[in-house]
Amino acid sequence: MSTTRRQFTDEFKGEAVGLLSSSGRPLSQIARELGIAASMLRAWRDAGGRGNTGPPRRSNTQAAAPYSGTDLASENARLRRENERLRMEREILKKTLRIFSEAPR
Repeated sequence: MSTTRRQFTDEFKGEAVGLLSSSGRPLSQIARELGIAASMLRAWRDAGGRGNTGPPRRSNTQAAAPYSGTDLASENARLRRENERLRMEREILKKTLRIFSEAPR
């Protein structure tokens, strides 16, 4: 019995790497959510040719300069929008789970 290797499109790889660079979540978490090996996502990130998509490891140093008041306000607004989007996604997932949990008619 042989197993076939899964093939991923360049678009999928690009979106996975983009999600990694924009989400701020750990690589292992994103790989688990996408159902792929962390080493595979790491290889896609490293071979992407997009330059540095973000530090591979978290730095223990503080930011070089503190945020100004306008930076904090814009960051706060961005986080509020993201929080609202995540709430909507969570509600959609709850409804989907409820639908799929119902007994077939």
